[in-house]
Amino acid sequence: MAFKTLDDMEFAGKTALVRVDINVPVENGTVTDATRIARIVPTIRHITKAGGKVVLLAHFGRPKGVRVPEMSLSVVLPALEAALGQPVAFAEDCIGGPAKKVVGAMEAGDVALLENTRFHAGEEKNDKLLAASMAALGDFYVNDAFSAAHRAHASTEGIAHLRPACAGRLMEAELKALEAALEAPARPVAAVVGGAKVSSKLELLANLIKKVDHLIIGGGMANTFLVAKGLEIGTSLAERDMADTAREIMDKAQEAGCTLHLPVDIVVAREFAAHAPHEVLPADHCPADAMILDAGPDSVAAIAEVFAQCRTLVWNGPLGAFEIAPFDAATNAAALEAARLTQDGKLTSVAGGGDTVAALNKAGAGAGFSYISTAGGAFLEWMEGKTLPGVAALEKE
Repeated sequence: MAFKTLDDMEFAGKTALVRVDINVPVENGTVTDATRIARIVPTIRHITKAGGKVVLLAHFGRPKGVRVPEMSLSVVLPALEAALGQPVAFAEDCIGGPAKKVVGAMEAGDVALLENTRFHAGEEKNDKLLAASMAALGDFYVNDAFSAAHRAHASTEGIAHLRPACAGRLMEAELKALEAALEAPARPVAAVVGGAKVSSKLELLANLIKKVDHLIIGGGMANTFLVAKGLEIGTSLAERDMADTAREIMDKAQEAGCTLHLPVDIVVAREFAAHAPHEVLPADHCPADAMILDAGPDSVAAIAEVFAQCRTLVWNGPLGAFEIAPFDAATNAAALEAARLTQDGKLTSVAGGGDTVAALNKAGAGAGFSYISTAGGAFLEWMEGKTLPGVAALEKE
């Protein structure tokens, strides 16, 4: 898709309304993970160095249109100021008198944060009046919140039609990475899809089998496919009522020329606990009283062979119970192999989704991937082939 970036705008002497996602974890009034804050710094610095003023729009939690003191964005101010190395003004509302007063007092190079956009019921309804009230505060609109782009809200979609709009650096990086992964990828393309439920990723699987050459299924989802193939899986987590659907997916993959990969060996245990007694068995030898908690070493070797054949990899979801050892082994090994191939220049690798990011970072492989998306729902909807309202609003006319 064609969209404008920061490089297409002249910010000197102008005010940029920048939609960001700084919905970060907080404990006891302190931000515990500032990753999302760090990722918006390049956009803010570009605008301030160009002589512009930056007014940040963001949501925090789910206040559902009412003012909830515990969901005030003021809690992120210290972390934001630390990341930027400069003071950040704060307005107690994102529209009206408080916002106008703070924005009106700004000078070139200043940064201000407006209060939680979701304190207004019109935000999630994409209310035109609310969007217009926010738009009135600035000259340009910059969307740097890909992780909120799947929502057609006033601050993510409505305002984009009211001011000259462009993508921030984080949004630009996300869109370029995603385009390289599925829209115009170097082939062959592999996708890793893990997680617990087939039912939650039906649209994803249906879209991927049309776009990738190899589909690797792991986690609890793989158990459902093993059931669909007539294998016994003991007490393993699975959606047995989805077996017919899994068979349909396998048939459609074959028709589309997409090779579907399931575990050929499994790691089983009698209890779900760290370092529980376990054994490696062929995929069709799961004992009746055991549960499958990971893919085995032969499966990992097969996955590595697929990676070696491919030029592009998209990853969403772990291959096993990655939270506890030793059932993180398959995810760790496969992730590290993908990272190695990426660093060797043989693979373009893009990953996203909450559990995915946690799993890859736990494996020590995250930094080796071409791109890791901070988005959860937006990344998944993009992989499903859906149009993201916040992205569509930035397309050049």
